[in-house]
Amino acid sequence: MARQEIRSEITGSVWKVLVQPGAKVGPDDPLLILESMKMEIPVTAEVDATVVEVTVKEGEALNEGALLAVVET
Repeated sequence: MARQEIRSEITGSVWKVLVQPGAKVGPDDPLLILESMKMEIPVTAEVDATVVEVTVKEGEALNEGALLAVVET
């Protein structure tokens, strides 16, 4: 099994965390929602995977490239 890091493509904040470690996700399943400039940006899974770790909390400010979660395929 391979681990994949999911990173932020924007600077903003974590509006809502939608998954917990152990959750099974599929392509396009939302993992969390980021907020930037009053816009909600969903972060989705790219493949079938299991969430290993969520590294952010709701309300947390983050920079582009910040680690959001780790999944295992």
